[in-house]
Amino acid sequence: MKKLIFILLVVTGAIFAQHDTSIVYLGDIDSTILTDVKYATSDNFTGKVLYPTAKVYTRKIVGEALASVNEYLKSNYGYTLKVFDAFRPLSVQKQMWEIFPDPNYVADPKTGSRHNRGAAVDLTIVDENGNELDMGTPYDDFTEKAHFAYPDLTDEQRKNRDILNEAMSKYGFTVLKSEWWHFDYKDWKNYSIIDFKLTED
Repeated sequence: MKKLIFILLVVTGAIFAQHDTSIVYLGDIDSTILTDVKYATSDNFTGKVLYPTAKVYTRKIVGEALASVNEYLKSNYGYTLKVFDAFRPLSVQKQMWEIFPDPNYVADPKTGSRHNRGAAVDLTIVDENGNELDMGTPYDDFTEKAHFAYPDLTDEQRKNRDILNEAMSKYGFTVLKSEWWHFDYKDWKNYSIIDFKLTED
């Protein structure tokens, strides 16, 4: 009987975790979050245009959490989020893996990325003039210096990374150790890969 109850609890928990299966446009949740979708241009590590649109999509629950982060940064620092990437189609993941098959920086499409689940986001912070804060490296820098805890940073760079991490962790996100810009939403493992194709604007 106890075993049956345990199984029911596990199954119920899995179903509950999947209740949010919608992929939504982030701008409909918070239009003040800035975006700079590198994969909609050739200005990225692949050198290819991978997305047909510069719109950012994510799970609804993740987008709502990002809106809370953005409001927190505005209220406490006068800063704003700038998102580089969020939901990523599995087909794009396969293209990235073909070009850069290093699991330290690109997830193997066989298991899928947290981005493919709509539960990860790449982002930074901008000041009141729209200037990106100095984080020590640009986005998608595949060197040790991009590791969140890299020791040889200036005081300003460390402070900026800490502000970003503090704000994101406050609303359920965890930074990826090898990429200061990449944050996973809590319980991301409970979300399945969604086959959602991005369309042109």
